[in-house]
Amino acid sequence: MKQPLLQMRGICKYFPGVIANDNVSFSIYPGEIHALLGENGAGKSTLMNILTGIYKPDAGEILYKGQPCALKKPRDAVQLGIGMVHQHFRLVESLTVSENVYLGTKECKQLLNLHDMHRHVADCSDAFGLEVDPHSKIWQLSIGEQQRVEIIKLLFRGAEILILDEPTAVLTPQESVALFATLRKMAEANKAVVVISHKMPEVMANADRITVLRDGKSIDTLLRAETDEETLTRLMVGRELGRIEPNAQVQRGEAVLRMQDVHARNDKGLPALDGLDLEVCAGEIVGIAGVAGNGQKELTEAITGLRKKAGGSVLLCGEDVTKASAYEIKNKGVAFVPEDRLGMGLVPGLSAVENVMLRDCDTEASSRRGIVSFQKVAQRAKEMVEAYEIKMAGIHRPVKLMSGGNQQKLLLAREIGGTPKLLITSYPVRGLDIGATNAVHQILEEQRQNGVAVLLISEDLEELFQLSDRVAVLYKGRITGVVERKDFSYDTVGHLMVGAHEEVQHA
Repeated sequence: MKQPLLQMRGICKYFPGVIANDNVSFSIYPGEIHALLGENGAGKSTLMNILTGIYKPDAGEILYKGQPCALKKPRDAVQLGIGMVHQHFRLVESLTVSENVYLGTKECKQLLNLHDMHRHVADCSDAFGLEVDPHSKIWQLSIGEQQRVEIIKLLFRGAEILILDEPTAVLTPQESVALFATLRKMAEANKAVVVISHKMPEVMANADRITVLRDGKSIDTLLRAETDEETLTRLMVGRELGRIEPNAQVQRGEAVLRMQDVHARNDKGLPALDGLDLEVCAGEIVGIAGVAGNGQKELTEAITGLRKKAGGSVLLCGEDVTKASAYEIKNKGVAFVPEDRLGMGLVPGLSAVENVMLRDCDTEASSRRGIVSFQKVAQRAKEMVEAYEIKMAGIHRPVKLMSGGNQQKLLLAREIGGTPKLLITSYPVRGLDIGATNAVHQILEEQRQNGVAVLLISEDLEELFQLSDRVAVLYKGRITGVVERKDFSYDTVGHLMVGAHEEVQHA
């Protein structure tokens, strides 16, 4: 019988007021892809930080090839052949791929032969199908290419155990498929691959074994062939999660948003929206499908007044708002949940109360006679926390201390609190666990039933098919087709995503 390459036995880790890992056991075998599942706060990252020497366990032991080992610092883990690709890449953008790979290794000497460096990096990348130009600067690469550089760094250092934290959170579906093909090659080369993921279909399609953590405890380890998504979901959250389906009784109302022949340029001054036509009605969710980089960001900013239009018109409830400012559009009933929840939606260092106040500090909801009333805002924040079951240390604590799911719920609660006519949500569940995802989806469906027009941008077709009444496909700044719910299929939408146009567009 194959012996484990590494074992973690009875691992415990305590932080003030929190038990992050409670007697967790975890084994890794060579030649496998092992998925680590669990909600935010389940202890997955803490366990992997212990394995990579970032944290020291308070109890338990780690065995490598049957021998006890002490991982006191990250270098100890590297020397054993343990490497991790974090969600936020650790690359120097001004350096080349080869320079990043060599940085911090024994091969990085005072005198470097750039030709040999590029050749060695190319050989390493070619061995596992990690296509990337060794000469390129990091800032010139896509997110998917940067992730490949992180993996090459680990392979170059001789890693035998590769850990990837939410590796597909920022990848397109095509890049995700390519990544797992690469990870399978690594497993076939007798390396052990550990993937932390929230995406159940992804885990069921690619993992060999699956370990579930909940509330800091290891609940079970299962073979993929002997389990299913429903079982894993129940183990993760400790209860059944009902599937959300749009209510067919809610009738589509009048057009809230109408975009006609809209043109806009991106941050580099290049065309991003190219004669785009789109309509979203009251009481419906319209999903926007498309590979990232086809105008999604520019679309949301053109609607919300954050980006100047180069042509065309934008109507809100029949009123022309093409040249209106972001402030004016917000006051006309448009709510926006941006893709970057901490960079653009919330201010990480401010409290929940202060973040709630940001949207309407100049209205009666947050002020008295033109002066901000912190008492009124604090009461509103408290009501939002209770209504949306937001977990936090306190409404006066910085939101950066909250989990991603609770940050997203606070952001949604703030935007919905303005009773919008149009709600724009861009990748609203990116990086969230299954429980938080379910909660966000429920909020969007409730808004739809309340007669709000909802625009949902996502790269996850399963999510779009589950929630949307119609799906509009965006390709190179144009809508190539609009598909009604009764006609949803991966083939139809996938065909439109690569630039094909519908012969007859659905109304």
